[in-house]
Amino acid sequence: MHITPNVRRIAAVHDLSGVGRTSLMAVIPILSTMGFNVCPLPTAILSNHSQYPDFTFRDLTDEMPAIIDQWEKLGVQFSAIYTGYLGSPRQIKIVCDLIARFRTPDTLVVVDPVLGDNGRLYSKMTEEMVEQMRRLAAVADVLTPNLTEAFALLGRPYRAECSNDELKDLIQGLAAVGPDTVIITGAPVPGRAGLTSVIAQSKSDQRTWKVTCPYLPAHYPGTGDSFTSVITGSLLQGDSLPIALDRAAQFILQGIRATFGYRLDSREGVLLERVLPLLNLPNQASSYELV
Repeated sequence: MHITPNVRRIAAVHDLSGVGRTSLMAVIPILSTMGFNVCPLPTAILSNHSQYPDFTFRDLTDEMPAIIDQWEKLGVQFSAIYTGYLGSPRQIKIVCDLIARFRTPDTLVVVDPVLGDNGRLYSKMTEEMVEQMRRLAAVADVLTPNLTEAFALLGRPYRAECSNDELKDLIQGLAAVGPDTVIITGAPVPGRAGLTSVIAQSKSDQRTWKVTCPYLPAHYPGTGDSFTSVITGSLLQGDSLPIALDRAAQFILQGIRATFGYRLDSREGVLLERVLPLLNLPNQASSYELV
């Protein structure tokens, strides 16, 4: 008897940094641990990620269409297409073409619209990049902006403090662009400086879910990539939106806790190697709430 393993593929459009657990160096181990075959479409190769003062950089924009064409010749099918940092309007257009060519009714399209943080856009993010990212957001099933990116995509002035009703209004504005599910990360908890939260809603459900976590005073690059990777894997495994939020938030919290006690260079990111096994344990905590 011939048995074929049912391993689903995910096309992951991210850069690759040799040092630092960001982008593909977080995406691949997380989704592989969750049982998926990750097919990377690298947008660039870096010696180490760009939060170090010096790094080498090789732009792969010209290679991306050739890789996509070859995938099509092979007849490859994807259960999900998952995009992260994109470095130019042309790369965004290439990704839109990838989605148009490979999407089926069963394909989950997840877009992490990397544009900025802490109230400011990253240095290379022009207004043209924001406009093109809006077009990519329009074809997403799941959109995962942080608070800065949510305001930028809607063309609204940034506000660091938002009530639940104001966050819901942001979600509804983004959902009107096209995605079914919008997840805003790094949302404030009014009056609680020691906490941070993620808040989400699906048009198909209309309930709004929130998961609140302790805030630890440390910055680790790649936690956003790790969060959205767990969200992607969890939804593909059939978890509900609140359970997916819970699993992703708890994974990041445990990753930071596993790292925080060591005197390590925080630029290397969290110690994923210590917490990857948690992804295959039953979900222990249920900290989500309806808001």
